[in-house]
Amino acid sequence: MLKNDSLGRRSIARVKAARSYLSQQMLLPAQEFVHTEAGSGVFLLTAAVLALLWANSPWSDSYFHLWETIITVDMGWLTISRALDHWVNDGLMAIFFFVIGLEIKREVVHGQLSDPRQAALPLFAALGGMIFPVLIFLYFNLQGEGMRGWGIPMATDIAFALGVLALLGDRIPSQVRIFLLTLAVVDDLGSILVIAIFYTERLFLQPLFLAALLIVVILLLQRLGVRNVHLYIVVGIFFWVAVLKSGIHATIAGVVLGALTPADPYFSRNTFVESARSLTHHFQQALDQGNEDKAQAVLGEFEDLSRGTEAPLERIERLVHPWSSFVILPIFALVNAGMVLSVESMANALSSSVSQGIFFGLVVGKCFGITACSWIAVRLKIAFLPGGVSWPQILGTALLAGIGFTVSLFITGLSYQDRLLIADAKLGILGASLLAGGLGYVFLRLASRPTARAAENI
Repeated sequence: MLKNDSLGRRSIARVKAARSYLSQQMLLPAQEFVHTEAGSGVFLLTAAVLALLWANSPWSDSYFHLWETIITVDMGWLTISRALDHWVNDGLMAIFFFVIGLEIKREVVHGQLSDPRQAALPLFAALGGMIFPVLIFLYFNLQGEGMRGWGIPMATDIAFALGVLALLGDRIPSQVRIFLLTLAVVDDLGSILVIAIFYTERLFLQPLFLAALLIVVILLLQRLGVRNVHLYIVVGIFFWVAVLKSGIHATIAGVVLGALTPADPYFSRNTFVESARSLTHHFQQALDQGNEDKAQAVLGEFEDLSRGTEAPLERIERLVHPWSSFVILPIFALVNAGMVLSVESMANALSSSVSQGIFFGLVVGKCFGITACSWIAVRLKIAFLPGGVSWPQILGTALLAGIGFTVSLFITGLSYQDRLLIADAKLGILGASLLAGGLGYVFLRLASRPTARAAENI
């Protein structure tokens, strides 16, 4: 679905490029890059490397002090004062989780998760990929303050994982990508539930009641057919503030708003075709009569019709997703990936139960859990292996799922306050993600023969 949207936008861009040297030389290549799966991974990786270089440079103090800068928003009746890193993690990341909420709803309503038979395999795989990493982590950290980070190795970084998969091109059948994408969506849902339930320390009932009331307002506006996006944005901001004040992590507000976004268009495609014919006739009449005002009015109706024929979920995801992938996630990585790398810190990480639990949870737990639970589900005939997909490819995909960068770093910030534990966790995440990505790429390359189209390019 999103693929068709991106193809449509790129087709429009090519038409414009034919009439503009600037678009042809700069804007079109940039848009082509934005719609590649590897593109967001490149930006994310670049930001993470920049954070590491900055944190280990002669200007490292400026790196850490910058994110501690206090920014206060004071509107009299409402005051929010947070350090810059909290504005990123609680504010900008709410938009990232909003996109995740949109993706989850799209998959449940129209995607792989809408068909129980097709959803069974990635669902069982995702459950195994969440349970076994947690068990391995708890094996290393059953007691002590490190235990609080048990949710860290649960997550899969879909941007990096799909980016690595994209590097394999036509060697990999599309069913493998769909399996990984659906698995990651279920994985994200599990991580969201863990954050909401287990990383909420204290609830404040008054703002929680206000948040519930604002949900009712949104549903009422939808019921009344209100389509003013700006009104929903205002209500959404108030909802985010209410959730922030309630004690539940503010990013959950983004997920809820994504889940509330309508997944069906206001007009059917048949209605669009019939109305478009009528409007085209009226537009031609206005041109023949030289009635510019009427022509402009008809064009306005055309715009309203075309917008109403695209589901709000699809339109918003198409508009927000590039900002999430190419702006918000790189900023998050820049803020959170920086750590001091020294012989002492590396030695501490190697002997740290937190680092070991995260490392083996992501690399071993993810791989074993996804593969084993997939195999059991197929053997019990609860699920089936998609056509053209082999077990070695499932195993390679399970290795890629061990890339746990973004959400793992996010849960690290929720789990620990101690800087030593945070550093150990980050090194465990970084090491596991690099190894899982490398092993997954090599294994999938060896396990997948080039298709006819790919073989022509070799």
